Amino acid sequence: MASKDQAIGALIFIVCLVVAIGYVFAMFFPGYVADWLSGFTSASPGGVRYWLVAVPVLVAFVVVLAIGAWIGWTMATTPPPKPLEEIEAEEKLEEEKEEEKPEPTEKAETEEKKKKKK
Repeated sequence: MASKDQAIGALIFIVCLVVAIGYVFAMFFPGYVADWLSGFTSASPGGVRYWLVAVPVLVAFVVVLAIGAWIGWTMATTPPPKPLEEIEAEEKLEEEKEEEKPEPTEKAETEEKKKKKK
């Protein structure tokens, strides 16, 4: 049985394939599409080709602008990183703290000695 992600992926694949085939068909045979659309609106083969180019260009342009806006928003709302000097100083402090802590084996030996003295 396919997982949910695989089912969604298959659906996306089928939709993209159908749209691509329809797009190519409409681009090379705009008369058929104009006849089909004549029931809804007055469409000519030239108008069909115009919209077949205009809509994807508009969508691509808006997507590029949305990505640019997202990058700008992310840059504007992200706080600046700490200077490298502060990061290095914190790392040195952590290393010094680790060196000061006794190792677990030393702790166990010290506890055993305390128990024996009692």
